[in-house]
Amino acid sequence: MSEKTKKIKVEERSVSIIKFAGDSGDGIQVLGSQFANTNAVAGRDLSTLPDYPAEIRAPAGSPGGVSGFQIAFGDNSVMTPGSKVEILVVMNPAALSVNLKSLEKGSLIIANSDAFTQEACKKAGYETNPLEDGSLSNYRVITVPANSMVQETLKDSGLQPAQALKCKNFFMLGVIYWIYDLPIENTVKWLESKFAKTPEILEANKKALFAGYNYAENTEIFDSRFQVKKSNPKKGKYKNLTGNEAAAYGLIAASKKLKRKLFYGSYPITPASEILQTLSKYRAEDLVVFQAEDEIAAVCSSIGAAFAGALAATGTSGPGLSLKAEALGLAVITELPLVVIDVQRGGPSTGLPTKTEQSDLLQAMFGRHGDCPLVVMSASSPADCFHTVYEAARISVKYMTPVIVLSSAYIANGSEPFRIPADNELREFELTALPEPEKFQPYLRDEKTLSRPWAYAGLKSYEHRLGGLEKSGETGHISYDPDNHQRMTDIRREKIRNVANEIPPTMINGDESGDLLVLSWGSVYGAASTAVEKARKKGMKVSFINIKFINPLPPDLGEKLKKFRKVLIPEENDGQFAHIIRSEFLINPLSLTKVKGQPLLYEEILKAIEENI
Repeated sequence: MSEKTKKIKVEERSVSIIKFAGDSGDGIQVLGSQFANTNAVAGRDLSTLPDYPAEIRAPAGSPGGVSGFQIAFGDNSVMTPGSKVEILVVMNPAALSVNLKSLEKGSLIIANSDAFTQEACKKAGYETNPLEDGSLSNYRVITVPANSMVQETLKDSGLQPAQALKCKNFFMLGVIYWIYDLPIENTVKWLESKFAKTPEILEANKKALFAGYNYAENTEIFDSRFQVKKSNPKKGKYKNLTGNEAAAYGLIAASKKLKRKLFYGSYPITPASEILQTLSKYRAEDLVVFQAEDEIAAVCSSIGAAFAGALAATGTSGPGLSLKAEALGLAVITELPLVVIDVQRGGPSTGLPTKTEQSDLLQAMFGRHGDCPLVVMSASSPADCFHTVYEAARISVKYMTPVIVLSSAYIANGSEPFRIPADNELREFELTALPEPEKFQPYLRDEKTLSRPWAYAGLKSYEHRLGGLEKSGETGHISYDPDNHQRMTDIRREKIRNVANEIPPTMINGDESGDLLVLSWGSVYGAASTAVEKARKKGMKVSFINIKFINPLPPDLGEKLKKFRKVLIPEENDGQFAHIIRSEFLINPLSLTKVKGQPLLYEEILKAIEENI
């Protein structure tokens, strides 16, 4: 370390929030992912928020084509990607114009000054260059000529100028690594794996990475560096995972525990496609991944796999869940186990395909014809996607029912360190026992769970037929008898209600009674828990509950809600969970809603707490 570096001031932080932004072709998601992985390896908690442009081929340099990646990292207090950015790294003027609103006064802007040409500024809506006209006087601005530095570094690489310029994201990553005093080795190993077959690209990116680090160290433009605290995690082996990756691994773990083949039938749809892509990387005899021609074929193939005895799953987002609705009725009436992962996005129709929302809740609850109950669960963080999907698979098999897991684009694309559980930490699977062949009937039920036996196709002496017409219990013969239909409808309803026996006692963060309870579900968990914590530090008497099971609801929830004068429900839709709570428990909750394609911020929830406490 040079003498010059030693004299630079070091600013300590418990948590730091940085955002990378640039054109969709600037490699922003790669840059952000590498920075997140490096911090995870360094032992810091983190939460990320990738922000993809909605337009597939937006004009280069336009605000509509801006891609972003925000990350909060530091000690154990990290629960969300944060709201106000401490450092904004922008690769062009459009990235600045889109993200300037997320900065507080005094924040640091690091800009690729070479991209701020007159034409680029005009395309982004600036009449003059914002780096030069004084409009950014409320911020600390550091300009880095990334384009020209990369071109100079790679002038002898043999790459075409356009190819060389694509390495500018790694140049900027090197600069940021120096600012946070982070090691480069983890990213070098990733580059060596990623570009093993293209050594010229590998060497170019490595040179750009080191050039950026050396540029930051040897110039005098930076007057300080940041030292961010590490977390104190539970002992174990960790891996930084997105929510979609965690969901995929949850399915794999469940199939291993069940000792059945995993079948995943899916049609690519944003933002759920990464589950399909992750599973497709693993080629094994006990894993089948089927990319179907449409959503209906995807779910029907999975139902067929369940009939054949496999642990079956399918994934989708809102429009795909609509298309799967009729087939889900088939899974309900045949009483076959099926896990459906719905990564919610902005709607209705095509809506906001790359943005987040929680607006599929009522569809998951009621979006099928006939009385067609099934289990609905929600994941609350990227790492929790693993545990929720695993538990969904276990319940699906035990109760012979479809289970919908509601994720969202926010947690599906976001990432956090995931502690890999030991085998004995995962709950065992329970199957309704098969009777002797001579006593077998397809709808012969377990008295406790009301689950029927899982006699898969091809099992000798257990041959039977299933279909969408109403069946006579227990024989499984087609029946149009009105009393039988009433009885089978009642049984299917009660079977789902019995799942409440699997739900642990509801945990309350705070007092058991009081003026205000914040009740959240799914991806709002991080922001809601942070808001409640900050409110309690201010002396407010507010408590917090987060819900994983939505159908059925926890059996003790109603009594707990009635002990509070007010119940506040924050959610990223137009009040759907509040509607369910109102109708179920006959209380009138306060509803805090947001449908902007962006996650709720803890400040927004904290403000609602302060207004209603």
